[in-house]
Amino acid sequence: MYQKFHLGAVDAHCLSLDLSAVDTLQQLRATLGKLFSFADPESIQFFSPEAGTLPSLEAVKSSRAPVELRASQDGPIRTPPGPRELPVVGNHYELYPDPLGNYDRLFARYGAMIKTVNMGTTIYHTNDPEISRHVLREGEFFTKTTSDPQHPLYYLGDQDALFTCDSSSPAFAISHKFVPPALSPRAMAHHAPLIRSAARDMFPVLDELQQKDLAFNVYQYMFKMGGQVIWRVVVGQDLQHFRAVNTPPALPIRLFGQYLHLMKKVSLRPRWYGKLPFGEPASLRAVHDQLWAEIDRALKECVTPGGEPLPLSDPAASLRASCVADYLCRARDEKGQGLPRPVLLANTVALLGAGFTTSASLLSWALYALVRYPGNQERLLQELVDHGADGEKEWTYDELHGMKFLDRFVKETQRLHSPSFQTARSARKDVILPGGYLIPGGSVVISCFPSVFKNPAHWDNPLRFDPDRWAAEGFAAQAARKGLYTPFAAGKRGCVGFNLALAEVKMVLAELVYRYSFEDASPEAVVYDPEFLVTRPLNFYASATRRTQWPEKSS
Repeated sequence: MYQKFHLGAVDAHCLSLDLSAVDTLQQLRATLGKLFSFADPESIQFFSPEAGTLPSLEAVKSSRAPVELRASQDGPIRTPPGPRELPVVGNHYELYPDPLGNYDRLFARYGAMIKTVNMGTTIYHTNDPEISRHVLREGEFFTKTTSDPQHPLYYLGDQDALFTCDSSSPAFAISHKFVPPALSPRAMAHHAPLIRSAARDMFPVLDELQQKDLAFNVYQYMFKMGGQVIWRVVVGQDLQHFRAVNTPPALPIRLFGQYLHLMKKVSLRPRWYGKLPFGEPASLRAVHDQLWAEIDRALKECVTPGGEPLPLSDPAASLRASCVADYLCRARDEKGQGLPRPVLLANTVALLGAGFTTSASLLSWALYALVRYPGNQERLLQELVDHGADGEKEWTYDELHGMKFLDRFVKETQRLHSPSFQTARSARKDVILPGGYLIPGGSVVISCFPSVFKNPAHWDNPLRFDPDRWAAEGFAAQAARKGLYTPFAAGKRGCVGFNLALAEVKMVLAELVYRYSFEDASPEAVVYDPEFLVTRPLNFYASATRRTQWPEKSS
C-alpha cells in the first residue's frame, strides 16, 4: 500500500512510500524524518486538505489526497520570513546601529526564526531555544564552517585552530584532543594563583584613582585585566598593565584589539571588500602578520627549559606545566606525538584572543550589574565575608565555585548581558527545524544568545536582573538541556575555555568587591559597540572606593 507525502507549497514534489510494513505513527515519523530531513521527526504532523489534521496511522493510510507534512501545530512548512531588502545594502539599516535591540524587534515581528541579508550576506537567526539546540548540535544537519564567506568568523577562520576552524578541518580532531586537557578544572585550579596575582595588580591603580577622585572607563581597564590574566595563564608572561593609571595595553593586546575590530568591520562589508589591497582590508592583513609574530615569540619563551614530555593520559600532567602553552608544547599522545607547530601556534593565538576579549566584556558587564542593580554588591560582599575573606585569603578554584550567590550573579550577568552573539553554524543540507522552518543547505544559522536568553516565551520577567532565579535546585542544568542558557554554546563545538573564563571572572570579582565599593560614574546612558566581535560597553564609567569596614559574618 503506497501513500504520497509532500511539504506543501515549499516543495510540491510528492514522495511515494510503501506503508504496508509500517505499524505505528512513530515508525512513520522516523522514516519520513530521514527522507525529508526533519531535525525533530517527533514533531511531524500529517495534514490533508479534505480532512485537516490526520491523527492516526489509519487516517494517513486512508487519505485519498497526498498527505502534507507539517511540524507540530505551527502550520505549513515555510522558509523563515524577514524584512524587505533594500538594493545593495539589503537589511543593513534594519540591523545597525543597534543589532541587539533590532534582532529582538524582528523576532517580535516575524517570529522565532528570521532571514536577513546584510551587504549581500544571507544569514538566518533564531531566538528559540529548541531550534538553538538543533543548530548547535554537531551532526547530520549542522556543522561549523568558518571557511564559508558568509560565516561571521570568515575573516578570523584560521583552519589550524580549534575555535576558528571548520569541523571538517584536519586540525580540529588533533586540537580537540590536546587543548581541552590544558583547560580542565584541575589545570585551572593549578593556575588559580596566576589569576589571583593578576587581579591584585590592579589595586594600586584603583587606590590612586580614588586619591585623585577619578572614575575609570570600565571596559578599558577590564580589557587590560583580561589581557593580563590570559597572558599569564596561557604563556606565563606578565604584561604589566597596571604599572600606572595610564599604562597602555601591551603591544600584543593592542594588536588583538585592532585585529578583532578590523575583522568585524570587514566582515560587515561586501565580500569583495576584503580583497582590496588598501584601506581596512590591507590593515587587517598587516596586523594579522604582526600579531602572529608576537605570539610565536611568546610561545618560544614560555616552554620550560629541559622539561620532560607530558602524557595526555596522565590527568595530573598539567600540574607540571608552568602555563597552558607550556603544557601544549610538551604534551604527547599515546604514540608520543605532539601538536604540529602550525596547529600549536594557531591554537595559542585563539586561546589568547578569544580568552581575553570575552572575559574583558563579561567582567565589564559584571561590574555594570554590581552598580546598576541595587543590593547585589552588598550580597556578594556578605558572601565573601562568610567564606573567610580577609584581604589576604588566597581563594582556591573550589572555593570560588562553592560560593552560591557569586555563581548565580555570574550566570545572571551572562544571561542578561551576554558578550557573545556570533555563534554561527552551517546547514549541511536542507533541513526542517522545529516550528516548520525550512533552511536551505549551505545556509548560515545564528543562535542569537542575547535574544534566546531573554525570550519572554521561556523566561519569567526576562528583563529583570534576578540572580535568585538560579537558586532552584537543578534550574541551571535544566535551562542548559533545553537550550535556554548556553553562554559557552554547546555540543562538540562548545567553548573549551569556559573553565578559565568562569575562574577568571569569579576570582577578579572576589578580589575587587572585598577591597572596593564600586559606584556608577557614567556621564550618559551606557551604549555598546555594534561593530566588535563581542558585546562590550563603550562608555561605562565607575569609581572605586577602598573599603574601611565590612559586615560581620552571618550567623
